[in-house]
Amino acid sequence: MGITKKVTVLALGLGMAGGLAACGSSSDEGTGSGDSKTVTLVSHDSWAASKDVIAAFEKESGYKVKVLEDGDAGQAVNKAILTKDNPQGDVFFGVDNTLLSRALDNGLFQPYEAKGSDLVLPEYRADGDKHRVTPVDTGDVCVNYDKAYFSKRGLTPPESLDDLVKPEYKDLLVTENAGSSSPGLGFLLGTAAQYGDGGWEGYWKKLKANGVKVVDSWEQAYNEEFSGSSGGKKAKGDRPLVVSYASSPPAEVIYADPQPSTAPTGVADGTCFRQVEYAGLLDNARNAKGGKALLDFLIGERFQNDMPLNMFVYPVREGARIPEAFVKYGPQAKDPGTMDPAKIADNRDQWVKSWTSLVLK
Repeated sequence: MGITKKVTVLALGLGMAGGLAACGSSSDEGTGSGDSKTVTLVSHDSWAASKDVIAAFEKESGYKVKVLEDGDAGQAVNKAILTKDNPQGDVFFGVDNTLLSRALDNGLFQPYEAKGSDLVLPEYRADGDKHRVTPVDTGDVCVNYDKAYFSKRGLTPPESLDDLVKPEYKDLLVTENAGSSSPGLGFLLGTAAQYGDGGWEGYWKKLKANGVKVVDSWEQAYNEEFSGSSGGKKAKGDRPLVVSYASSPPAEVIYADPQPSTAPTGVADGTCFRQVEYAGLLDNARNAKGGKALLDFLIGERFQNDMPLNMFVYPVREGARIPEAFVKYGPQAKDPGTMDPAKIADNRDQWVKSWTSLVLK
């Protein structure tokens, strides 16, 4: 979501690496002609997929898959824009709704309506009839809390953005830099959606006065600063509140050994902002035919069913399976913050600039 905005097994540092990067090799690359037998996916570092699922695509399509991971979502999008005349690959995955306008305004993608697009749930579709991007997954940026911390102190965890500025939660929250991190930007947009153009800055002044800590990345916030995550426990993190995802608690259960009966972390449902992550066929792609086949695959039933437990996001295809652990430990927010992409496009850069001046200086 770049999600993203998004939680993945790889980013969680819970001992499971994505399988896709191992599929295909430089020896399989074509000469750059349109009939190349290698299709290259450019993504942020949080990509992951099951080897057998990718192998099935390779067998059925005749294309080998090569993956280029290129930093976090914001970095990856910016680099893709800078190299659009001579792109690194054929398909870009990982631009979310917080950065989508930047990619579209810079002509990053060429139109293609992926097969199966009619099965994408309507609320996740974007770009009208131009079809420059294909929705692939969705997730909610939310404040997570360390259950043990609050239980030991008899303190009720926060439930809303309003709660976070209350004295009882002073010096407890860590968030990511909105200028460099997809969840950090999602959290900023969530506050703008909640408090409006005239109120979000006042909210952040209160949050700053209440001791919010800002770090550069999700990895640092969640796996080093947050006391509730497996990584944070090892790093002796001392912040029991962190900006992460609604799907983080299931990961803490699934990859724990032994598995706990309940998730050690919870989600403050009233703090959530919904992200949607997209893929698109890069303009000037050398293997456009292979890129189109890959986009068809990304919203196909096999990949959509496989994706949740690899990247810890929700599928966007109608009827796709939702893992039981997601339903039990990480359900989607009931009423997440949202914002029209056009409003994000009109305000994002100025909001980030104002936020930086207000919070970091």
